[in-house]
Amino acid sequence: MSPEGRRITEKLSGDALSAATGKDWAAWFAVLDAWGATARTHTEIARHLVEAHGVPGWHAQSITVGYEQERGLREVGQSSTGDWQVSVSRTVDAPPELVAEAFTDPDVRCRWLTEGGLTLRTHRPGRSLTADWEPGGGRISVRLDPVAPVTPTGGPRTRIGLGHTKLPDADAVRAYKVFWKERLTELKELLEG
Repeated sequence: MSPEGRRITEKLSGDALSAATGKDWAAWFAVLDAWGATARTHTEIARHLVEAHGVPGWHAQSITVGYEQERGLREVGQSSTGDWQVSVSRTVDAPPELVAEAFTDPDVRCRWLTEGGLTLRTHRPGRSLTADWEPGGGRISVRLDPVAPVTPTGGPRTRIGLGHTKLPDADAVRAYKVFWKERLTELKELLEG
């Protein structure tokens, strides 16, 4: 299996995939090869898995992405349309409204996001936001979801899902994956400190 294929399959083990779908990665790859999936679109492959094999939607998408990466149809960080993107997440012990403020308030933001700048595009307080990113371009989207259970002290928790899209290439994907993980760790420490 290629390094790219291993990356996607490391997120979901063969045992877990087999328990959920009846087949592991190698078996699904063989099914798709026999069907001629390398000549099909992402949507066609996922639809085939759902309709012909009864694979649930989330697993069909995971298998499709893993297959496309394994067969060299796309790289890690590349969408089915060819765009480059990265996503990271972090759970913090803070309410969604406070997390949103850490992105939207420049005075708070400069305490954890010391490089680059955001130009806010949309903002749904305590729920989500989108912004243009400088330098380097691209767009970030942030989704904030309350997480249960609450903290041991009874306080709220929030899962931050951050996506950075419209990146120029695979090198930018790798660099921003590290960057955003570090920045969200810094944000977590700030909000929980």
